[in-house]
Amino acid sequence: MIRRGTRKAAARGAFTLMEVLVVVAILVVLAGSATVVYFQFFAEAKEDIARTKCHELAGVVQKYNLRHQGDPAQNLQTLVEAKLVEPQGIIDPWGKPYMMDASGQHHNGVKPDVWSTGPDGSQMIGNW
Repeated sequence: MIRRGTRKAAARGAFTLMEVLVVVAILVVLAGSATVVYFQFFAEAKEDIARTKCHELAGVVQKYNLRHQGDPAQNLQTLVEAKLVEPQGIIDPWGKPYMMDASGQHHNGVKPDVWSTGPDGSQMIGNW
């Protein structure tokens, strides 16, 4: 003998439209928040890449200084011409060239300052 309530539950084989809409809404909210977090981490990763590249370029400038007994002419293009860096190596993650100050004001003249102006050109992401 089958009870009436049990038969109804056994006969039901699909989700209602409301259940599907609730699940879709939850998935959209989760995907939206995950996308925001992903892009925030992506922006921070670009800053980390720029900072690391600034340290690397400062080392290459010091190497150039030792080899040629003088600093490159206030621009990193000299490093490309000396074949110490690939042409794309002096371009930051936002497509702008890295900047350099061979006098090294942030390092008391010990090593050169190399920096990027960041995504909007107003930041200074450097090797200090």
